[in-house]
Amino acid sequence: MIKCHLSRLMGEKKLKIADVARDTGINRGTITRLYHETAQRIELDALDILCKYLDCQVSDLFEYKKGSGKEE
Repeated sequence: MIKCHLSRLMGEKKLKIADVARDTGINRGTITRLYHETAQRIELDALDILCKYLDCQVSDLFEYKKGSGKEE
């Protein structure tokens, strides 16, 4: 299972979903799905923009957790 830490990173920086959408140009729905961990995929360019905007690495944004997915 892939865990997304967008909500934590945004909380640390006191950012709202609307702020991130406006500042990055990424669709608000995409950010909302990542924030609530319901996203099934993300475009690499959106990931690149988020990492630059949040000043983080991909590994800060996503984490692989073994054995907690659908196909164990």
